Order: sequence, then structure tokens, then C-alpha cells
Amino acid sequence: MFDYLCGPVMKELLALNIYFKRYAGKMLFGVFCIVLSNMVGVYVAVFVREGLNEAVVHSRTASGLGGEALIGIVYASAAGFVVLLLLAAALKGVFMYLMRQSIVVVSRKVEFDLKNDIYNQYQRLGVSFYRAHFTGDMMARIGEDVSNVRMYVGPAVMYFANIIFTFITVITQMMMVNTELTLWVLIPLPLLSYSIYHVSKIINRRNADIQSQLSVLTTASQETFAGIRVIKSFGSERSFFEDFSAKTEEYRRLNMRLAVVNSLFFPLMILLVGISTLMVLFLGGKAVEAGTFSAGNIAEFILYLNMLIWPVASLGWTTALVQKAAASQKRINEFLDYPVEVESDHILPFQFHHQITWQNVTFTYPGARKPALTDINLVIPKGKILGITGKTGCGKTTMAQLLSCQSVPDSGKILFDDVPPLDISRSDFNRHIAYVPQDVFLFSDTLAGNIAFGVAEGEESEEKITEAAMMAGLGRDIAQFPLGLKTLLGERGVLLSGGQKQRVSIARAFIKDADLYIFDDCLSAVDADTEKEIIQSLTSKLEGKTAIIISHRLASLQAADHIILLNDGVIEEQGTFADLVKAGGSFTELHQLQGHGQ
Repeated sequence: MFDYLCGPVMKELLALNIYFKRYAGKMLFGVFCIVLSNMVGVYVAVFVREGLNEAVVHSRTASGLGGEALIGIVYASAAGFVVLLLLAAALKGVFMYLMRQSIVVVSRKVEFDLKNDIYNQYQRLGVSFYRAHFTGDMMARIGEDVSNVRMYVGPAVMYFANIIFTFITVITQMMMVNTELTLWVLIPLPLLSYSIYHVSKIINRRNADIQSQLSVLTTASQETFAGIRVIKSFGSERSFFEDFSAKTEEYRRLNMRLAVVNSLFFPLMILLVGISTLMVLFLGGKAVEAGTFSAGNIAEFILYLNMLIWPVASLGWTTALVQKAAASQKRINEFLDYPVEVESDHILPFQFHHQITWQNVTFTYPGARKPALTDINLVIPKGKILGITGKTGCGKTTMAQLLSCQSVPDSGKILFDDVPPLDISRSDFNRHIAYVPQDVFLFSDTLAGNIAFGVAEGEESEEKITEAAMMAGLGRDIAQFPLGLKTLLGERGVLLSGGQKQRVSIARAFIKDADLYIFDDCLSAVDADTEKEIIQSLTSKLEGKTAIIISHRLASLQAADHIILLNDGVIEEQGTFADLVKAGGSFTELHQLQGHGQ
């Protein structure tokens, strides 16, 4: 069993060594208390042996006295041993308390550190990671999986250490009393180890299956709660309930399979310990008849066996904790070891004085059959506004993600004044970029907090927030809220409409004094009048600034100095708004269609 635990299981748990080193002092103190607790526990059995033996001696020497006198003598001789037993039990309890306060507290600290490390890793990972993993799975790893690891660092380590030192101290004491009898009563233990060795493999596999299914459950729950309004509007509650019930039934089935295996441990251990107790009574009784053993020795041996019952009984449970923690740590390691975007050794501050250059840029999403962008060549001078339009799926948002360094081109280069983004400090780069994504995300914060989200702490003010909100066309909306800018928006901004959410996202960009502004189709949910108001604010705000405005509505691009029309990942047309309208191509056709619609 221990060879198995030291093999594939412990390989995953070796990642926790950094935390064990961090709290090595407290852990060693806890282990020291375990040693002392076991040493004191052994003396309890010794006191019982001496007390019984002395009682037997007194009963023999005082056999001619009356019954009451005999009882008085026995009670008097036992009183001292009772006091010793009470003191030993109290001292053992103190050491057990200190043991728990040391090791269990360390497990909570490791849980705290591990969750922070995972959360920090989540923030360092690129967009490609989030495209490939579900939110529910990430929540399960930082929640349930970390809790399983905590149970290993705390209870599992504590009980394993207790098992080891209990066996060492108790068996050593038993050997000192009677070596032959000790060997007889320990015969069942190898059988116990052999059983655990094989059952542990099954436990590990089934724990891994349970954790994977838990991720499926968490993902399903998260998606259901996030989209509950859509589910209700389509009357799909029943189908979602049935789907979730099927997933929970599978989770229950996997847990029951594991429970069947775990249920074999305790009866087996009690049986083996019971056999050992019978051996003590039988063989010890024979030795007493032969005069080589005393009644006190029999009581002592039975107490020693009782001291081994809990360590032996907890061995299966503790092994299950280790197996479960190994399965969870493996899942955690997959994310902690996931490659992050590595900055160049030559990190430079963000400086943008001349132009942004695209040189033969091609990009393909993971798993896609064809590139989203192919051989893009483009120059964006500083202080100019570039408009990007085209059909859905033509690559507009991909260009925004590449410009904001959320993705890296497969081939070609994007240069800021001849400097590639990987050579620029990412934190400094983000401070000089204002990006309004197509998919707006608002936090469970106030309206003011969401607008000031991208501003450095201490730089926000109520005047700046109000000005940005007014420029984004939120003036009338704020007046309707009872608490104005202090209104709590709820989860994902549930209080707001789609157009209001987009305008809050635009206000985030307006409050930021950036060098490059990227607006990714951020006016799709606003009405025509509000759009004109925001475009006027854009023109004023972006004077002398470099900006990328992406939109399928051409009215949003009239302020652009240069416009490109994408088609299937390539630049089909480019020029000024007026030139493209006159060119008679796809842009002209799109302009006529939208003009007719207006």
C-alpha cells in the first residue's frame, strides 16, 4: 500500500511541498505533540497493569481479613493509580488539543494560500484558456478540489502521523512485555495492509470519476442560474430539470460505488482487531496458568489493542482522503501548470508616437479549420480613427482581440512603433489601452464602480465618473435611478437593459485617458438618437487619439479617417467613407441597404 501511495498518488501531492515548507515549524510542533500524546497514552496501560497487579497482591496477602477490610485495602492501593490515570488522560488531552491546533490550522492556511494561487493563475491565463474551459469546472477546482486537498494537509497528515507513532510506541511496549504474544496478535495486520493496497487503487479511480462529474454538475448549475431568465421565457424549466437530474443521478451513482468500497474497510478492521483480542485472552490466559503472565498483563495488552483500534480503523478513511486529495490535486496542477503568456526578457514601457503596423498577420482559432484572418497588412497612424466593418464572422472582433493583445498571431507581426507587444510590459500596455468588448460584462457593484472599473485607485472622482456617464448617453438613465450613480446593478448588471449595459461599458473607456481606444460593435443595442449622441461624444473625446471603431452599422463609422471592409478574414475594400460609398462595391451596397432601412 505504501509503495502505491508513494508512487502515482504522492507524485501529484508533491506540489504541496512548497506549502509544507512555508509552515514547517507549526507542522513539526504538531507532530511533536503527536509523539508526546502517544507516549503518555502508553503509560495509561502501564498504570492499569501495575494497579491490577498490586490489587491482586494485596488481595492475596490480606486473604485472612474480613471482606470490608479487604475492600478498603484494595481501594486504598487503587486510589493512587486512579489519580495517575486521570493526570495521564488530562495530559494526553492537552497534547491532542495542541496537535489539532497546529496541524488543522496549518491546513486552513494552506487552503487560503492555494485558493489565492489558483485565483492568481486564473488571472494570468490568456483568452485561449477560457475558450477551452468551462466556468463551472474552474469553480469546482478552486472550491471542492481545494477542500479535498485541505483534508489531506490537515486530518490525513495528522492521522497518518498518529498511526505511525501509535504503532511504534504501542508495539514497542508490547514487545517489551511479551514478544511471542505480540507477534501472535499482530498477525492480522499484514492482511490488513494487503487489502488496503488493492482497494486503494479502486478508491483513487472512483474519486477521479466523482470529481469530474462534480465539475459537470457545477458547470450545469452555473449555466442554468446565469441563463434563468432565458430558460423561463422559453418555458424550458422541465427539460433543464430532467437534464440536471440525470447528471445528479450519475453523481449519486458514482458516490455509491465509492461508498461500497469504503464500507469494506471498517468491518474488516474490527474483525481483525477482534481476532487479536481473542488471541490475547486465550494465549494470555494460558500464560497466566503457567505463571509467566499476570492478570495485569492481560488487561494491559487489551488496552494496547484498543489503542490500535482507532488508528487501524482510520487507516482506510485516511487512505481515502489521500486518494481523493491526489485526484483533486491532479486537477489543480493541470491549471497551475497551464502555460501563461510569457513576457520577453526585454520588457519596455508602452510608447506609441507614430503608428501601429500589421505585417502579413494571420490568425486561426484553436480547432478551427480555416483562419479567422489571413495576410492582413495595415498601417494605423497615431491620432487617426480606423473604422472596421463587414458581415458577421468576417474577423472584426478577432482584429480587436489581436490589437488588445488578448491573442497572438499565428504568423506575421503587429508592431507599436516597430516594437512587438511581447516586448512591452503587459501591465503598462493595459494602462494605455481602453477596450470596449462586444460582449459587455458588468460586476455586482454600483453604477459608479462599474464605470470607474478600469481607472487606477485614487484617480477616480465623482466629477470624472459623471462626465464619462454623460458622454456615454447615460444622463437620462441615471436620473431615473433612485440612488443615481450609487445604484447597485445586481449580478452581471441585471438591473440594466442591453443598451444601458453597452453605454456603461463605453463610459468605462471615456473615463480612461488612454492612447488607444478600441470599440468593438458597442452601439448595436442603442437607438439611433442615442447612437448619434454617443458618436458626437466619441468625436470630441477621440480628438488627437488613436481609435478603432468596429461596427456593422455604417452610421457609427462616419467619424473614421479610414475604413476597411473585411470579408472572410481578408481586407476586401478600404478607403475613406465617401470614397467607399462612391466605389460601387460591397460597401456601397451595404450603405444603400442600411440607408433604405432607415
